[in-house]
Amino acid sequence: MAAEKSQRLAVLIDADNTQASIIDGLLSEIAKYGVASVRRIYGDWTSPLLKGWKEILLEHSIQPIQQFGYTKGKNATDSAMIIDAMDLLYTGKFDGFCIVSSDSDFTKLASRIRESGLFVFGFGEKKTPSPFVSACDKFIYIEVLRARVNENEAIKRKSSAELKNDTRLVRLLRNAVDASSDEEGWAHLATVGSNIAKQSPEFDPRNYGYAKLGELVNATKLFDLEERVLADGQSKSIYLRDKREKRKKNIT
Repeated sequence: MAAEKSQRLAVLIDADNTQASIIDGLLSEIAKYGVASVRRIYGDWTSPLLKGWKEILLEHSIQPIQQFGYTKGKNATDSAMIIDAMDLLYTGKFDGFCIVSSDSDFTKLASRIRESGLFVFGFGEKKTPSPFVSACDKFIYIEVLRARVNENEAIKRKSSAELKNDTRLVRLLRNAVDASSDEEGWAHLATVGSNIAKQSPEFDPRNYGYAKLGELVNATKLFDLEERVLADGQSKSIYLRDKREKRKKNIT
């Protein structure tokens, strides 16, 4: 399922598990997928720990939801977010949800929203437990958003050798190309990207230091890339093929 920019999204932020410094990158990223019709952030606003968030809420039209920590060691914020999310889900007014947290407590919520046919975007740190990541349609690591707004935190670009040695990445790319390819082994880059997203919600070329999927694929040096002119004579599209396919054909 591809997200359209016209989609209405509900953005729910766990202030206890998210730093205010990522807000610009977060909202810019969300704008790629749709319109943030609802923007809510949850936490105990009497706590000095949320001072950073207090200073930017009005600027970005984010509604703070007060949730006192009634019991030490228990996160009441999560419960409030989950209840609100279900209320919003039942209105039937939204096409998707953006859950901003690194907390595994939202795993069941993400699964429930997806069961209702809505798209779920997750945002959290790389320490986010894998069950929550897998429960989302797409998961974006906050480290990528920090790098987007702060050059000093830019993710180091991995070399071709490093990419080739990443067996999980290589397997993911090859499986996606194989699943999307024609009889000659060529696959449309956009289709490959969609296939990867279905297999791995957290996949993002920016995690490897590359802005686009095509740049990452090219850097692996494991695929042939071909730019083709479409029927209109103006638009161009990129196709790729596993280099092993070419060797197979030469042998036969």
